[in-house]
Amino acid sequence: QVQLVESGGGLVQAGGSLRLSCAASGSIFSINAMGWYRQAPGKQRELVASITRGGSTNYADSVKGRFTISRDNAKNTVYLQMNSLKPEDTAVYYCNADLLLRGAVMYKDYWGKGTLVTVSS
Repeated sequence: QVQLVESGGGLVQAGGSLRLSCAASGSIFSINAMGWYRQAPGKQRELVASITRGGSTNYADSVKGRFTISRDNAKNTVYLQMNSLKPEDTAVYYCNADLLLRGAVMYKDYWGKGTLVTVSS
């Protein structure tokens, strides 16, 4: 079994900062890409940022220059530093990991349950 547990969400004023964390645990052999997605009320889930095992990053245009994704491979943890937050960043943020379980032969996508980020104007 694998668990991805997010933390760090909450309520913040516009212009403020939050740092999200997501720790993967369980019978994990290896993790490829990790990422953060978000889903606002009435909207589809969208990619916010992703990072490969080697550290290459990719960002949605809407968060470039404000958000920074990073990871600690030794801890199977991915982070999202969010600065200059805007009300339109309000959403449930989900962690995603492409990982290989011990004894498995294929990588699979796993998701956390999400953490709510609310940005007030």
